Amino acid sequence: MIYITGDMHGDLERFKAPAIKKLKKGDTLLICGDFGFLWNGGKEEEKILQWIGKRPFTTAFIEGCHDNYDLLARYEAAPWNGGSARQISGNLYQLCRGGVFELEGKTFFAFGGGDSINMDRDERLASNKWWEAEQPEEEEVRRAHEALSRVDYTVDFILTHDVPTRLKGFLNMDDNELSLIHAFLEILAKNATYKQWFFGKYHLDKVIAPYYHGVFRSVVPVDSPAGKDKKRK
Repeated sequence: MIYITGDMHGDLERFKAPAIKKLKKGDTLLICGDFGFLWNGGKEEEKILQWIGKRPFTTAFIEGCHDNYDLLARYEAAPWNGGSARQISGNLYQLCRGGVFELEGKTFFAFGGGDSINMDRDERLASNKWWEAEQPEEEEVRRAHEALSRVDYTVDFILTHDVPTRLKGFLNMDDNELSLIHAFLEILAKNATYKQWFFGKYHLDKVIAPYYHGVFRSVVPVDSPAGKDKKRK
């Protein structure tokens, strides 16, 4: 089975919750950004990453606004289930931005990154809590379009941290920042065919009918009713 959840921010207790503890060998847990366990690169952090990698199930995350992109870049990307991924430790992977992955006969388009909010750029850089790489480069967007073109812009599920422009005002009236990632995701929303779009940035567990699904602490099986909506036309 494949399950999807939201931001963890380095909280190990999330892995000890009943909904995740029940996962078994052959299952996959997908995390929609802000994994947070790669932050300072210390020995204690490495022990935690090894512990996660030794779980019987596979954990795969996309990057968010509170992941250390410098640390992620130290891991080499390699082909994984149709896309590219970085193996962090054992059964723990980061899904590289813009890939189309096939898991259990289902296809997933993954595109991490987003906009940090509530802090201006200089303040973010000074606090070491912001990386320019949270915004996609044009080359990453180009590769994403190439990957989608190979599947005729049709996938079963979309996994992102941030959201397309159309959802910004609906989700957070105080956040009016729009950037390259929102523009790309808006193009994706208009042109791709998919069953469900999962996102994690806004820390809510909410279905926005008919296609969007915010995830935070919920652990959603993709075969749940929310994952069986008709594909958009």
